[in-house]
Amino acid sequence: MAIQGPIPISIDLLFPHGCYVVGEIGKAKDFDAKGDAQARDKTTGLPIWQAPVMDADPSLKAAAKTVTVKLLAEIEPTMPPSLPGLPFTPVEFDGIEVRPYVNQSTGRLAYSITARAMRAPHPVAGSKQSSAGKEAAA
Repeated sequence: MAIQGPIPISIDLLFPHGCYVVGEIGKAKDFDAKGDAQARDKTTGLPIWQAPVMDADPSLKAAAKTVTVKLLAEIEPTMPPSLPGLPFTPVEFDGIEVRPYVNQSTGRLAYSITARAMRAPHPVAGSKQSSAGKEAAA
């Protein structure tokens, strides 16, 4: 099989309706180490940070809306600026990979999501934000 290890995926496939950070970014705990050691990625050796993210897909049940995205970065990632009038910060991720695993408590297939970077979303062509930018440039 051609796929060995994590599966690369685009933000558009993973979160086609967009996503929002809904809490604080924090260190991922290394459960194999003693104390409060931060987890490190086994492949890159980079520290792992985690962010709670809400999927904006309206068809998802409430229990499936929030996932944890693990960010691989030497220093703690910072959230992009929040937008006025929104309770949560919209984000996009770069360098996304998913790792399938079997959830031991449910026996069901689950996915661990890892990304290399977090940023503000790019404006969508034809959106009010995009057309306002074009008018301002004219």
